[in-house]
Amino acid sequence: MQNATITAVLGVDARPNQLEALAREAQTQAAHLIVLLLSETPAVPVYSMGVGELSTYSLPAGWQADVDAAREAVEKQRAEFSQYLTDQGASADVRAVCGDASALRNTVARAGLTCDAVLIGTDLREDKRLFEDIVHAALFESAAPVLLNTAQAKVALTPQSVFVAWKAGIPATRAIRAALPILRNAREVTVALFDPVSISAYDGENPGTDVAAWLTHQGCNVAVQQYASGGEDIGTAILKRAKETGADLIVMGAYDHSRLREMVFGGTTRSLIEQSAFPVLLSH
Repeated sequence: MQNATITAVLGVDARPNQLEALAREAQTQAAHLIVLLLSETPAVPVYSMGVGELSTYSLPAGWQADVDAAREAVEKQRAEFSQYLTDQGASADVRAVCGDASALRNTVARAGLTCDAVLIGTDLREDKRLFEDIVHAALFESAAPVLLNTAQAKVALTPQSVFVAWKAGIPATRAIRAALPILRNAREVTVALFDPVSISAYDGENPGTDVAAWLTHQGCNVAVQQYASGGEDIGTAILKRAKETGADLIVMGAYDHSRLREMVFGGTTRSLIEQSAFPVLLSH
């Protein structure tokens, strides 16, 4: 991703050396890193006492001290990251963000409006609710694709083998558009279709040939593969086939079905988000 701006979102437990591989790649690709260090604080617990004009408000004892301690800790973390990335020779801007869950979501969403990709650190998985909030904010409230499980990958920005899970529709098309700089520089791109339906209203009479022609014209080295899931969960099938091809990155459209349906019944996007073994680029 030459000359790209990458926003890396990390939590309070992240350490600077986790960005070693990313910083090295950013330097070779002339990329700029924006590092957001998130520290969640409790919402302001204001209590009302009295009625009407006679009412007063109070905060529980110790709340402000806890907030001040969290801010001091994340500011110290920001200084450590900033010094580390300077020592690595990477172009970077490190920001400490301390606030409640809604403030953190808004920060990530705004950052995703003015960068080329939002990379979400694996350390945020320690808090499942916060991790899902941040992923959904990046996917649904920003314009950038989301990178998962890539912060410590040796080829986070320059994968040589890319596995594109293709399903005709807007999410998958947007994912490919976002990934084009990566796909053009990859040694091989596998366009994979699972249980394709060979009629014009679904995957086309010859599934995969249209997207392969598009990517070939973009200068990509493309191979189309059609797979039968055999009744297996599609998310699991994608991970297995990507591993078989030796892929460094999976590219996929996110939430082709509604988010509520995937939360209730599960789905391919949810499977790819929840796994932490394979680097993924998602776009909605």
